[in-house]
Amino acid sequence: MASKLFATKSVKAMLEQSEDSEHALKRTLGPINLTLLGIGAIIGAGLFVRTAAAAAEYAGPSVTISYLVAAFGCAFAGLCYAEFASTIPIAGSAYTYSYATLGEFIAWIIGWDLILEYAFGAATVAIAWAEYLNKLLANWDVQIPFEWCHSPFEVSSLGVHGIMNVPALIILLLLTLLLIRGTKESAMVNGLIVILKVSIVILFIVFGWSFINSQNHTPMIPEPTTFVTDLGATHHFGGLLGILGGAGVVFFAFIGFDAVSTAAQETKNPKKDMPIGILASLVVCTILYIFFSYVLTGISPYQDFRTAGKEASVAYAIHTYMQGYGWLANFITVAILAGFSSVILVMLLGQSRVFFSMSRDGLVPSVFSDVHKKFKTPYKSNIIFFIFVGLFAGFLPGSVAGDMTSIGTLFAFVLVSIGVWIMRVRQPELPRGFKTPFVPFVPIMGAIVCAAMIYGLGMENWIRLFVWLLIGFIIYFSYSRHHSKLNKTT
Repeated sequence: MASKLFATKSVKAMLEQSEDSEHALKRTLGPINLTLLGIGAIIGAGLFVRTAAAAAEYAGPSVTISYLVAAFGCAFAGLCYAEFASTIPIAGSAYTYSYATLGEFIAWIIGWDLILEYAFGAATVAIAWAEYLNKLLANWDVQIPFEWCHSPFEVSSLGVHGIMNVPALIILLLLTLLLIRGTKESAMVNGLIVILKVSIVILFIVFGWSFINSQNHTPMIPEPTTFVTDLGATHHFGGLLGILGGAGVVFFAFIGFDAVSTAAQETKNPKKDMPIGILASLVVCTILYIFFSYVLTGISPYQDFRTAGKEASVAYAIHTYMQGYGWLANFITVAILAGFSSVILVMLLGQSRVFFSMSRDGLVPSVFSDVHKKFKTPYKSNIIFFIFVGLFAGFLPGSVAGDMTSIGTLFAFVLVSIGVWIMRVRQPELPRGFKTPFVPFVPIMGAIVCAAMIYGLGMENWIRLFVWLLIGFIIYFSYSRHHSKLNKTT
């Protein structure tokens, strides 16, 4: 039994399966599309929401250093992803890579873990999208009734109970229909959104620089202490552990290049284009993140992000400390809506592609790999995930933690880093379009830095991850193990 649990799938078999005409995805994406796809996932909720949250609850002004730590881990993991994506250009991301190196059981854990990253993340961002839409409409004295933009678990200050978050469901439905229509069309829309988001971020950095108050950066690294959240959770604030915790929080912002790898099977020249898309999107966004976080915490004291500036923190900082720039706050809000849209788009794309690969391996039902005859997209999978994600977005509060998305991503990155090293030892002769430099140093550092950020997220998130994985184990041993195509042939 143990041999079956850790049986690996040959790279040659994977490549042959990917060209099966009945289940083939249309190859339409180039390096620019992939880079924009990555930027589309990276610049969004992480930049506009998680930056202030990490500063308020973990790192203070040193959130800028947290971004450097997160980027450091991403650089190592990104190099490992680039080698895997150029060697195994198949839909499925870390799931596919783990299947080739660590065995079926570990691959299942990764695939199940990626639901945290994509499906739960998409629901969380859709809820935030609805909140910002309401704020934007308020500028024109238009307000969506509380009961139709909040979950049944939420009650307003006037005692009104929520019923369903309709705006969150609407944005999920529109983006799902776009994905069904075609990946190339989705990438084109995403490209336009990326241009808008990057422009607004640069405007904030340029105009906000002159409003930086050096007192807000003194000290840059606050003294170590503890912080109690509104929900009663206690964690480290300031010092090294605060920086690590902040890095774990803002890691939500760095899932873009991981999402790029899920589109490998729809890329024209994956051996060349995948490394470019992964690393280019990571470099561009890391630079923007560092400057953005430095300006934001320089304009507004981090203590404000615990109280009045907790929601719509960027717009709050502009309205409060940048007199005469109210127009920029409105543009920022529009950019946030666009940014959230592209993040949801890429998350839904990534989740359907992971389950597309798992379905073809027999680990989940075949409906997840049915491809539309005209559009060549996994349309049934898109519809199923709209329903699944919509249940969370429409009927649960926004407390679906971004931290769970971060911990799921970090866990996947640890296994991918280890997998590159294992594949170098076991299959050194395998053709590689891109080679991770300085192996095993880079994979080891990728695993260590990502594991350190998992540690910084604290015990509560470790327990949630364990419970989620336990549910996955039950599904694997009751269904997936018996339907695995690899196990039937070994």
